[in-house]
Amino acid sequence: MKLTILGGGGFRVPLVYGALLGDRAEGRVTHVVLHDLDAGRLNAVTRVLAEQAAGIPDAPEVTATTDLDEALRGADFVFSAIRVGGLEGRANDERVALAEGVLGQETVGAGGIAYGLRTVPVAVDIAQRVARLAPDAWVINFTNPAGLVTEAMSRHLGDRVIGICDSPVGLGRRIARVLGVKNPGEGWIDYVGLNHLGWVRGLRVAGRDELPRLLADPDLLGSFEEGKLFGVDWLRSLGAIPNEYLHYYYFNREAVRAYQQAERTRGAFLRDQQASFYERMRDPDASALEVWDRTRAEREATYMSENRETAGAGERDADDLSGGYEKVALALMRAIARDERTTLILNVRNQATLSVLDADAVIEVPCLVDANGAHPVAVAPLPDHATGLVCAVKAVEREVLAAAESGARTTAVKAFALHPLVDSVNVARRLVDGYTDVHPGLAYLK
Repeated sequence: MKLTILGGGGFRVPLVYGALLGDRAEGRVTHVVLHDLDAGRLNAVTRVLAEQAAGIPDAPEVTATTDLDEALRGADFVFSAIRVGGLEGRANDERVALAEGVLGQETVGAGGIAYGLRTVPVAVDIAQRVARLAPDAWVINFTNPAGLVTEAMSRHLGDRVIGICDSPVGLGRRIARVLGVKNPGEGWIDYVGLNHLGWVRGLRVAGRDELPRLLADPDLLGSFEEGKLFGVDWLRSLGAIPNEYLHYYYFNREAVRAYQQAERTRGAFLRDQQASFYERMRDPDASALEVWDRTRAEREATYMSENRETAGAGERDADDLSGGYEKVALALMRAIARDERTTLILNVRNQATLSVLDADAVIEVPCLVDANGAHPVAVAPLPDHATGLVCAVKAVEREVLAAAESGARTTAVKAFALHPLVDSVNVARRLVDGYTDVHPGLAYLK
């Protein structure tokens, strides 16, 4: 079975390959094709993968190419993890937004819109190529903003594109851990929303909802990441546990101030860190896997550090440093390829799941997965406060898609201006001016 990874020179590709190495069953991936525009990055990652596979019999064969059509042709699965504009683009997204006093995070607020505007045209081109060159392939999208990009690709691939994210998985794992659930797979997580904009409303174990027990115990509730980030009182007021990215909405002023005062933004930190990694990989005598592993540990430990500092949440727990999206990707591929039915929280078309959104809107919910793909599970309606936020952000995503399709600058301005975290139409206009000045990929906006 052939897996093509787009963005194959990306830093987190070894996580995916490492997960594949542990899969010894029939119907497993036997050939991995890495595609990237940067041959040097491909070479670096290929070296890491070779060291991972050393001594492992029947490890998936790895090839690398800068030819997109060659990479896609004949693929059974396509994993999309591209970063249009690179980490320099992310750093610019943050810088332009913060200069206007608004959030520049890569998936939330102005930064997410800018990233979406330059990524959607590329993602659409990929979807069209997949439809032509590998029409039977399943596309697993991790490219951010994951929900928005998945929806753009679904207009050409239908339900054969599925978005994944490790945030809901990590949240469910943490809740299960503090509740003493030894195997998180035993619980049913009632999670609903959009990508990076969802809430856990229940955790059912053996038919019983254990979340009220968590909400009733201040010590237990304040003992894990989200309790520290949001505070016990706010979580009890919500009656739910929000995805960590909702910290940018609920504590926006504090988050923006923390980012403005930071020595470097997250994008600038990752840009510098990864530049150092790829530079060190030029040394043929360096242990590629060792260099990568040290870099990864530093990356994970500093995740959302500004938010944790604002909330006084301290360091991340050791159990939260292992990532997780690669496990979701592998579980999804297994379920489809082998008809191993499972339940995963995924980004899929709404169909009739949330009545406040249309059938084609991509949402993030629990899905039953089998050989025919991912099927969203019926869920209870969101409370009014969550419904308002979901509908507002989905409306912004639709404006981003419209701007990417039409190239209309006025529509791009509208997308920024309508976002709940952008506080003025004039700010929106200046944001569009600022982003088109620094991003060649937005030259299509007229």
